[in-house]
Amino acid sequence: MITRRLAAASCAALLTVGLALPANARSESTADPASTFGWNVLPTGSTDQFRGMAAVNGLVAWVSGEHGTVLRTTNGGTNWRDVSPPQAQGLALRDIEAWSGQEAVALSIGPGKQSNIFATNDGGVTWKRTFQNRNRSAFYDCMAFSDDGTGLALSDPVNGHFRFVISRNFGRSWTLRIPKSIPKALGEFAFAASGTCLVSGPGHTFWAASGGEHPRVYTTYNAGLTWTARPTPIRAGASAGIYSIAFHGPSRGVAVGGDYADPDNRDAAAATSVDGGRTWRLSGRQVHGYRSGVDFVTGKIVVAVGPTGSDVSRDGGVSWTSFDDAWYDGVHCADDGTCWASGTDGRVAVLLH
Repeated sequence: MITRRLAAASCAALLTVGLALPANARSESTADPASTFGWNVLPTGSTDQFRGMAAVNGLVAWVSGEHGTVLRTTNGGTNWRDVSPPQAQGLALRDIEAWSGQEAVALSIGPGKQSNIFATNDGGVTWKRTFQNRNRSAFYDCMAFSDDGTGLALSDPVNGHFRFVISRNFGRSWTLRIPKSIPKALGEFAFAASGTCLVSGPGHTFWAASGGEHPRVYTTYNAGLTWTARPTPIRAGASAGIYSIAFHGPSRGVAVGGDYADPDNRDAAAATSVDGGRTWRLSGRQVHGYRSGVDFVTGKIVVAVGPTGSDVSRDGGVSWTSFDDAWYDGVHCADDGTCWASGTDGRVAVLLH
């Protein structure tokens, strides 16, 4: 746990200071002239770093930031409204999930009472704190919801096992979820890089990704009651592992990460699964450095983002091509195919392809 907290602090410092890109960094195809992919930047008027990204559709999106900021657009990013929860001032909102322009849930990270969940059903006019962590050893990193409103939030291991809380009502209330079975953590922790260390699938399927000494993917088919853990070939280390995971349907998955302390290193930073996370294989042509966010555009097209740029895969994550050099932390693709990304200096963009 100590390693995880030091890693989180170091990551925050590195991502906000050491590797900051120029404010006028280009957001267009650079590394691959033949690429048809690029980002259309939509000014937000904010300077916060947005790691949480919730894409509802081409018109509606929410972002959450390092300084308790929440912004919402309902017109495709032409205008952004500051709807920050007053209770979240000074907290790092690393994850946000949304179902419409009215309903959203935001997670703040940190040890003990720094981990909170806030919910709104009126577009951010009012917020209610629906969860506050009372365990000093817990550190919540990310959350995800199934279609019926069942949600899980993931904490770093407590007493040797990952810890969860569960919601049955789209985040309006939470209770501790004690699994009947879950593998013991092997020097593992989760990364609160973009709110995507935990994702949902069909029914009550959830996948959780870990970093540390043994990066693995944990799978549950019953909303966290029982879990299995599978090894991955993603690079391991004190600041390395899986930072983001995405699935398309029940079988096809992509995991990205690497080492935020060595962001230009492309070694073992992306892997794929075709059997629901049971087995993983390294991508043949890797992403161009550490990546903190990934999502499927279609069943074959995948986008990954990080401090050193963006990559696209046209074969489900097997091979990657760089198409942008601007800093984005998170990416989320809506059901209508619109993909939104968020990052430093208030940067939000929509994928052009």
